[in-house]
Amino acid sequence: MTAALRIDAARVPGLAAERPLAPAVVVGLMSGTSLDGVSAAVARFVPGVDHISAELLAFRSLSYTRDQRERLLRALEGAPPSEYCRLNFELGAWLADAAVAVLADAGVARDDVRAIASHGQTVWHEPGHSTWQFGEPAVIAERTGIGVVSDFRVRDVAAGGQGAPLVPIADALLFHDVQRWRALQNLGGIGNVTVVPPGGALEGVRAFDTGPGVGVIDGVTRILVPELPYDVDGRLAQRGRVCEAVVGELLGEPYFASPPPKSTGRELFTRAYMERLIAKCRAAGEATSEDIIATAVALTAESIADAFRRFIPEPVTEVVLSGGGARNPALVEAIAARMASVRVARFDDLFFDGEAKEAVAFALMGYLFVEGRSSNVPGATGARGRRLLGKWSPA
Repeated sequence: MTAALRIDAARVPGLAAERPLAPAVVVGLMSGTSLDGVSAAVARFVPGVDHISAELLAFRSLSYTRDQRERLLRALEGAPPSEYCRLNFELGAWLADAAVAVLADAGVARDDVRAIASHGQTVWHEPGHSTWQFGEPAVIAERTGIGVVSDFRVRDVAAGGQGAPLVPIADALLFHDVQRWRALQNLGGIGNVTVVPPGGALEGVRAFDTGPGVGVIDGVTRILVPELPYDVDGRLAQRGRVCEAVVGELLGEPYFASPPPKSTGRELFTRAYMERLIAKCRAAGEATSEDIIATAVALTAESIADAFRRFIPEPVTEVVLSGGGARNPALVEAIAARMASVRVARFDDLFFDGEAKEAVAFALMGYLFVEGRSSNVPGATGARGRRLLGKWSPA
């Protein structure tokens, strides 16, 4: 499936004033906090007189095996240096395999690809201090014969920013509404929102992590129902009753009251956090597994609604949901119920496969990198200014 989008040249720092941009095909790769697998997209960027056309040529999601997921999960919760070292290289190979597969889907020759943009997997993220993503780019470059842009977060952190969220550059340039304020809510492992003004002017863009996306829901499901990787189609949650008192108690976590810019990750929403949610539900009454999973869904939905009430004064009339959580009917329904004053839409229904959104966003950042353009949004990350994000590993 292809989708043609337009980027207003005036919204890209230096686009109109500097040397003309060159057309390019870029592969975007990422492994999210939900640890579902690798997302890979092939996008073609073609500059015009006053815009860039972005075309999605192919998208593929490669699920991790149970062993791969468990190894990554154990590493994110603490592992010896030897395991980090091995996984860094092995994940690089998995990412390379995804790039080769999606290029075959697109029918694009490797010689015609300008770069691979790989976000990799976040191992540790300490906002405003340090950040670490792995998935060795040299392995990707060696296996594919294509230069790789990686480590997008580190320069923003070095410039005093949170290093996240990074997707707002694509939300503003590709997915804005011409006439009204739009919020784009991603529901990956962590939930993050971008508030975009009409026309997508970067100066008016704000973004921050709202809290858990599907990470807590998936983690609770795996603890309670080990044979399931996640709550398929939200069926378990839809049969459960929410422990509202537990939701209210968990929302007392200081992160939720902290004003933007802010970002978070598995450093806060750990397995211990999930086990605490389970224990609180059981202490509150005879909660079933379905009740506990429904409570995890309600926590995500209410944390998003709470973030909008506290921190989004802009006149947003539409919230667009993307990421794996947008495929969970129980979560979508819970968000819509708790945000009844705005229209809640699915990214898939407006643009293209929402699972491809973040991979396309990193492809865009890779494109901007090779063209020497900044791709952070200081209003989202809090950085001291616009920066060229990424590091280059030549083919």
